[in-house]
Amino acid sequence: MKFVDEAQIRVSAGDGGSGCVSFRREKFIPFGGPDGGDGGNGGSVWLVADEGLNTLVDFRHMRAFKAPRGQGGMGSQMYGKGGADTDVRVPVGTVITNVDTDEEIGDLTAHGQRMKVAQGGRGGLGNIHFKSSVNRAPRKSTPGTPGEVRDLKLELRLLADVGLLGFPNAGKSTFIRAVSAATPRVADYPFTTLHPNLGVVRIGTDQSFVVADIPGIIEGAAEGAGLGIQFLRHVSRTSLLLHVVDIRPLDGSDPVEQVRTIEKELQEFDAELVERPRWLVINKSDVFSDQDELQAVADDIIARLEWKDPWFLISAAGEVGTWDVCLKVQQFFDAERAKQRDNKEVTDDVRMRGESL
Repeated sequence: MKFVDEAQIRVSAGDGGSGCVSFRREKFIPFGGPDGGDGGNGGSVWLVADEGLNTLVDFRHMRAFKAPRGQGGMGSQMYGKGGADTDVRVPVGTVITNVDTDEEIGDLTAHGQRMKVAQGGRGGLGNIHFKSSVNRAPRKSTPGTPGEVRDLKLELRLLADVGLLGFPNAGKSTFIRAVSAATPRVADYPFTTLHPNLGVVRIGTDQSFVVADIPGIIEGAAEGAGLGIQFLRHVSRTSLLLHVVDIRPLDGSDPVEQVRTIEKELQEFDAELVERPRWLVINKSDVFSDQDELQAVADDIIARLEWKDPWFLISAAGEVGTWDVCLKVQQFFDAERAKQRDNKEVTDDVRMRGESL
């Protein structure tokens, strides 16, 4: 299935039904009075997160969604039937933006989470509401209000724990193939990866994390160059970034400059991403036959970058060092979860003490 992570749709809630003007007509009751019922409310449109979906491709073919209108009121004080709500299924991780205002109005991050994106119109009032001591036979009713109509932009942001960053051909796809069951396409030319891939890395029982292979980023990606800008949004949900760099790029470029270029693109796209935990993974160590030379080149890269965070020297193609990276990543998440549990226990303890006072 083609991966599509952006779509624009129009949602139209149902109009409310009109109120009814009616008078009671019954034998031996010549002046029965008004008995027109209210109109039914129009149906609303809801977006519902569904973990069974992983792409927005369906919205390339179906772009308009409309809820049914409410039924008009009737005589004998019968109210019109309300229109049923319309549910639109979207993948978990979908961000909803109002096209007209460019305002982000929602983010569905859990299976079954619902969000109302178009409110149905209210039903109109029948003439039973307008009777009074001076107006015994009102011939007045109100129409139903129109339902909301919105143009929405849907943007899918993958829910992954770890995001892989790097230039094209740095070895990101090879790395995810080595550590998970994912099988992204790999080749020796730029832009092999044309859409993100997810892989689940299992370390042990109840120990796993999800890795997102992001298409290669090049200079100018934040302004729209290359393919990377289309997928930088997927990095925003990750807790840890693995910055993969080729120790000896085929084009002869400097690995240090490649790292700094990616940092610059992250800064321009979202400054918060630069502050996120980011580990350096120096790949393709198998191009060196001399281990001393390999270590010297790696040390030079680290020294020139003045890198203070964890870094690794691996060969993704040969699966050398990849498992060590995964173990360290799992330790990172275990420590983060333990910290969150401790914070929660402290918060709960403070709350319980406050309630006891």
